[in-house]
Amino acid sequence: MTRFGLISTLLLAPMAALAQPAPPPGTATWFGLHYIDTSTEGAINGVRADETARIAMVEDFIAEDLTGRGFALTPPPAEAVAGILNPVRSNGADTRIARGMGSDYAIAGEVQKVSNLIQSVNLTLRDAETGETVRAGSVEIRGNTDDAFRRGYSYLLRNVIFREERKE
Repeated sequence: MTRFGLISTLLLAPMAALAQPAPPPGTATWFGLHYIDTSTEGAINGVRADETARIAMVEDFIAEDLTGRGFALTPPPAEAVAGILNPVRSNGADTRIARGMGSDYAIAGEVQKVSNLIQSVNLTLRDAETGETVRAGSVEIRGNTDDAFRRGYSYLLRNVIFREERKE
């Protein structure tokens, strides 16, 4: 494959995924969000109570949105995820757990704090039976506030995860 062909494939593959219909509602195992602090602030000051509360708030926000779209969410058993550091990057453990629970999907996300100003938020929706990623996306947000997190995940849910093919 030529360099141009490889670059075109890498750039167009996400667009092809978005051209597919939005995933239909179903049962889902909701793993919540994994928080990754790569800022020097976290290394120096440790865990911040406001950030811990913010992650819980945005997990509830995402769960409410998914439930409103017709998804029936169930958390995984604590013992099933005890050995998993990050469900998004668990080499398929998330979908094996979801499949064992009888769910249609495994849904999990990550928040990476780059600095107090820049956060990267993402969400992944996988087919529990096949392990294939149905939809996934990431958005960079500015600010470390409840409002910034809600706006970031709202955008991600509306414009990436549940985006329908646009009719011209």
